[in-house]
Amino acid sequence: MDPLLQPITINKTEVRNRFYMTAMHLNMCQDYEVSDRICAFYEERAKGGTGMICVGFVSVDPLGSMFTNIGAHDDKYIPGLARLSGAINKHGARSCAQINHQGRYAFSMFLKGEKPVAPSAIASRLTGETPRELAADEIPIIIDKYAQTARRCKEGGFSAVEMLCGTGYLISQFLSPLTNKREDEWGGSEENRMKFGVQVIEATRKICGPDYPIIVRMNGNDMMEGGMRGDELRRFAKALEAAGADAFCINVGWHEARVPQITMGVPRANYAYLARRMKEVLTVPVIASHRINDPDDARELLLTEYCDMIGMGRALIADPHLVNKIAEGREDDILHCVACAQGCFDHVFQLRPVECLCNPRAGHELEPVEKADKPRKVAVVGGGPAGMSAALAAADRGHDVTIFEKEDFLGGQINLAAAPAGREEFIMLADDLEMKLINAGITIEIGHEVTADEIKQGGFDAVVLATGAVPLAPPIPGSDKPHVIQSWDYLSGQAHAGRRVVVVGGGAVGVETALTLAEEGTINADTAKFLLVNQAETPEEIRYLCTHGTKDVTLVEMIGKVGKDIGKSTRWTMTLDLGRLGVKVLTKTKVLEILDDGVKVETADGVKTLPADTIVLAIGSRPYNPLGEALADSGIEVVTVGDAKKIGLAFDAVHSGHKAGLSL
Repeated sequence: MDPLLQPITINKTEVRNRFYMTAMHLNMCQDYEVSDRICAFYEERAKGGTGMICVGFVSVDPLGSMFTNIGAHDDKYIPGLARLSGAINKHGARSCAQINHQGRYAFSMFLKGEKPVAPSAIASRLTGETPRELAADEIPIIIDKYAQTARRCKEGGFSAVEMLCGTGYLISQFLSPLTNKREDEWGGSEENRMKFGVQVIEATRKICGPDYPIIVRMNGNDMMEGGMRGDELRRFAKALEAAGADAFCINVGWHEARVPQITMGVPRANYAYLARRMKEVLTVPVIASHRINDPDDARELLLTEYCDMIGMGRALIADPHLVNKIAEGREDDILHCVACAQGCFDHVFQLRPVECLCNPRAGHELEPVEKADKPRKVAVVGGGPAGMSAALAAADRGHDVTIFEKEDFLGGQINLAAAPAGREEFIMLADDLEMKLINAGITIEIGHEVTADEIKQGGFDAVVLATGAVPLAPPIPGSDKPHVIQSWDYLSGQAHAGRRVVVVGGGAVGVETALTLAEEGTINADTAKFLLVNQAETPEEIRYLCTHGTKDVTLVEMIGKVGKDIGKSTRWTMTLDLGRLGVKVLTKTKVLEILDDGVKVETADGVKTLPADTIVLAIGSRPYNPLGEALADSGIEVVTVGDAKKIGLAFDAVHSGHKAGLSL
């Protein structure tokens, strides 16, 4: 039997397989009330075969939460909890509720002007606020609130609860010497700092009884300088197990940590080693999580005894039926999460409900796709993300769809986005969408630049124009010189750059181009491991070889910052990489002229010349729609989507294509 599909028991509760959907904030509640939207979202994942689904987080106290979280701090929320757990349980999945108090991570703007509370008055880099230090007599009250919240979740039908004891929230704030400077019984020694979390588990066990599963979500490494790391956190885990914890889901990092945790540049299953190290000291099931998006990686973790269960969050947003597809032998039809964060984490920061770049149906489960009254013959022109999404949606409606792509491959600009190191997952999205086109029976015409006459004479009832964009040609003197290239040509491998390179334009494409250039000549992971294991070089020298390539790269941007069109979840990591790789970033710098041996620019300090062998232009793009006018009076329904209509993100392209396909 596939190890992924074997049942497992937590306390006395059997879970049907080894998949654990980790809790994520979805922004689908209002005033703490469970909504139809969040119930439908989780019900779809339960239908899809997931073993246990953890929702959350649910609120312990309004002072440590916000109105878009799931309410559980009052008995009046039990009916809503019952609705949500019922939507999960009725499909054979086990339901779990993550219980949390934000502590110093709460924003006062959502607390009706009150200050957040914490063990000590240590300012938060996440919020920019300094919390109020809890009085000693307030602490037992909060511990009881955790336990009472667990009681409500149990009464609301949840199969288990999960206590969030990491990620920089209240329990880990008590644990860490960075945020706990108390001198009473709740601070000082490691044992005292553990006390809050231990008593939360003990109080929960007492109120919920011996057989009710209590899961702990905690860090294996806080990734904070001077914070809690492996050995200390393993001691904490053992103390929580002794207090009554039945399983552990291992997380990594605080929100303030400056080590990437969720972005595409983090290798798959990168942090599974933390679960392995926890499993070495615990006797209860251990769940690995973070950047696990593929069944093969998940199987390997189980078979090599890194963990007992697989935690997936965004992977199940992207494909709610991932588990059923494994069971049915349809793994080639899985739509993988690519960790772009455009629809999930970026939406959370914007207080918008979670959606998904890869799966435009995510978050819209209440909007069924209905078959068209009369099937139509539909042409989709352009095989990028917008075109592929439109074709799939039209096929779901029952239409006969043909997709035309002038290149010899599908994917469009997704292939350019995949060029920088650490962004390769985008290729998987192109591959997944192509496989879905094949499985849907859509006719694919690659290497075929279709004409308006072909469309008119082909018997098509409707056409979706998804022809994308082309790079802008800047009005810069000298931009036509032979050593000037477009970023798209460089990223696609059609052009190469010399040793000294100036990239003009600091948007997403410019940043990605600069990073790709700076990576040229760095050693790869296999070489780095070989040198480290054999002690052939010092760790410092290996790090140098990993971060210093063979090109001298300068990035020039007119406004005051780079990456303004990159989502908040990803921008900070790419900015860090620019510094780490030695890219010189010049903001508030205007390009005046391109010379034979460099670029003349104007800065706040005056005019100067940047020496360069190659100048790469990354100043943006414009819609490309060569067929729109020719088909305007054809009598064929014409819909324009993606960049062909308006320049946007990959998320915008996929979603506009999907909507267009459903509209036909």
